[in-house]
Amino acid sequence: MSVSDLSSRTVLVTGATSGIGHQTARLLAERGATVLVHGRTAEEAHAATDRLITLADIDEARLHPLGADFTRLEEVERLAHRVLAEHPRLDVLVNNAGMAAPERHTVTADGNEIAFQVNFLAHYLLTHLLEPALTSDPGGRVVNVSSVLHRTGSIQWNDPNRVRRYSRLAAYAQSQLALTVFAADPRVTAVSVHPGICTTSLLPLYAHEGVAPAEGAAHVVRLCDPATEIVNGAYYDRDQRVTPAPIALEERSVKRLTKLADLLVGQNA
Repeated sequence: MSVSDLSSRTVLVTGATSGIGHQTARLLAERGATVLVHGRTAEEAHAATDRLITLADIDEARLHPLGADFTRLEEVERLAHRVLAEHPRLDVLVNNAGMAAPERHTVTADGNEIAFQVNFLAHYLLTHLLEPALTSDPGGRVVNVSSVLHRTGSIQWNDPNRVRRYSRLAAYAQSQLALTVFAADPRVTAVSVHPGICTTSLLPLYAHEGVAPAEGAAHVVRLCDPATEIVNGAYYDRDQRVTPAPIALEERSVKRLTKLADLLVGQNA
């Protein structure tokens, strides 16, 4: 397969300090893209870019470290405003940052169940705040790094924070299902992808062993490439387009999720 040059593209990768996100940033930068490397703190983001410069021999000018803790929505807003100011045209947003839901029910300062906020709500807010940059030129796209576990999930519409019944697997699956449904939002062209089971911090949720994160990252990068044609709302299992959970195909559910997310992140869209 010929590898297209991405030197005219600017891509923001969330959760780019380790695992699939870090390898995605590396592969994009190696192909010439300008990569905004997001980490939980500015220090972690700088350390990740330093590793890419030193170990992968990537040109420092192509990498821009950015910090924002997704357990605090005000930091997500600050991140978006900085990106808009510095990069008014953004070609791709890779919504990759993720966490396993903790054993105990945990709520953020914003009042949301932590996995639902970090894995979905923060990305929902970031995507909509960055909409002007993603749509300033035709062809802007969003790639949501989701999970095959979205098929086991259900969105508790009346109790999204799972106050009444909490299980870490159910909370994680709900966050991945919401991210997958969100890809069908008509405001920005988006797809979601299960990158395969990789040896990252999330591995214990899936299996005992997985493939190298770079292998998963290659499936993400393929969807960032304008040479790969995408359909809004499509879901991929690695490099194959497959049908997602039925709820992700229901227009009513997409609208309902938008309404719920706007409420939880305090947006009056």
